Amino acid sequence: MAPSLASSCSLVRATLVILTTVGCLSCLPSPSSGMGLPRPQPNLNFTIGVEGVVWCKGCRYRGYVESRDASPLRNASALLRCRRGHRALSVWNTTNTHGYFRIETGAQAAPFTSSNCKVYVPRSPARRCRVAVRPAWKKGSPLRFRRFVTLPGGLQGRYSAGSFTFAPQDSSKC
Repeated sequence: MAPSLASSCSLVRATLVILTTVGCLSCLPSPSSGMGLPRPQPNLNFTIGVEGVVWCKGCRYRGYVESRDASPLRNASALLRCRRGHRALSVWNTTNTHGYFRIETGAQAAPFTSSNCKVYVPRSPARRCRVAVRPAWKKGSPLRFRRFVTLPGGLQGRYSAGSFTFAPQDSSKC
């Protein structure tokens, strides 16, 4: 049993020597890194990308999804708003035919963290589906980290804002 323990220790020691020699000791996951990802460098700046979907509950518009009892709302305006102290950032985009939107920032997002940002969908583009059900539009939706994406201009933190749901004032008038 002693020889196998010694060989295991030698293997670990050799691996650490190789990683140290190559300069990749920082590639090992730190105790505070999530899912085995390396801890980002403290001076690393990245852009923010936020995805979400906007729905009309109960109305059978084009693209109706029976399991959700909802239709995707196209051309809904989504707003990413970040605030920190006296600094603010606002970036808009609209949904496609599937109700999906992606808002992407540039380098101007560097002073903000995801906790400084929320996504809002102020109103529905469908006249008969105007009542904000989830979330209340004034509250907005916080960002939830999904993954890092490598883009030609650098690294982007990709977040989800979740689903935004509207409904008609009177469900019989869709």
